[in-house]
Amino acid sequence: MARIAISAAETSGDLIGSALVEALKAQDSSLQIEGLCGVKMQYAGCDKRWDMSLVNVMGFTEVLKKLPALLKLRKAIIQHFSTHKPDVFIGIDAPDFNFVIERKLKKQGIKTLHFISPSVWAWRQSRLKKIKKSSDLVLCLFPFEVDFYKRHNQRAVFVGHPLAEKLTPRRAHIASQEILLMPGSRTGEVKRLLPELLAAAAIMAKNTPSLAFHLALANDDLLAWATNLVGNQSVAISVGQAHIHMQRADLVLVASGTAALELALVGVPMVVVYKLSPLSYFIASRLIKSPYISLPNVIANKSLVPELIQDEANADNIATQALKILKSDQTELVTAFNQIHQSLKLNAAQESAKLIIDFINE
Repeated sequence: MARIAISAAETSGDLIGSALVEALKAQDSSLQIEGLCGVKMQYAGCDKRWDMSLVNVMGFTEVLKKLPALLKLRKAIIQHFSTHKPDVFIGIDAPDFNFVIERKLKKQGIKTLHFISPSVWAWRQSRLKKIKKSSDLVLCLFPFEVDFYKRHNQRAVFVGHPLAEKLTPRRAHIASQEILLMPGSRTGEVKRLLPELLAAAAIMAKNTPSLAFHLALANDDLLAWATNLVGNQSVAISVGQAHIHMQRADLVLVASGTAALELALVGVPMVVVYKLSPLSYFIASRLIKSPYISLPNVIANKSLVPELIQDEANADNIATQALKILKSDQTELVTAFNQIHQSLKLNAAQESAKLIIDFINE
């Protein structure tokens, strides 16, 4: 009976990990899977030795506050699996937390695998040395990641993206005149972008009065602030319903991130905006190696969608790009989006489970 150790330290990791655990159990019901996980992975069949809530924090100050507890937990995980050696250790995302565990266990001859490559191809490429010391095998969500790792002699396999299985390209979209605003989920991000998006919406409404605008907030943390900011402007607001509204939107003004990939997978035209604090941008601009910031452009390796970065992410530029898209034929763009969907849909969980079992048996 093979034993699999696993560590998912974030909510997104628990979601992806649950599909992986379920697929592993489907291929071999005798597998013993245990580790750090959340409710979804536990329900799928993972023995929850440590609860993910102990480590699932965001933000620099929050991490600092929990740092002693995080270090203690990581030490406990290393000690447990050093004593009760698994056939493989799987770190799911959370590279800063999981790579240390992987590196310590790998030194003891335990096979290590990292699921979801960090964006080392885009920035902080110095992390590659850490990855090579930590992971025997990296499972990648994007094909270009494998090409990057091969150039640096790191074993990696493309398994597809789970979102491509959950999201389906819309067919025969009928123009709705609805413009969706998606300013992101993090507080700083929303506060930097939403004023510009609303100002762009005002310009667009003046140019084309028939347009209807909808603001999709990821959570209600900033609902009161956003409602006050919208004021008397004709913009509807919803919380946690972005997927519903993106299905019928003609265009989305979206913060760079996973949401841009979701829109591409559904087949929705977009304008991508990206804005950091001045200091963060100063640092990031010197570390980023990719010519593009949005995943649709990175995957296609060409400019499919407009990207407005930092000072360029202002109301006039956003409105200009948006109106240009609305007045042009988007058939070619939607075709390119459908190709992205096809390229990423490989049944990621099932493919990963098969690779992991084969990896154990090598």
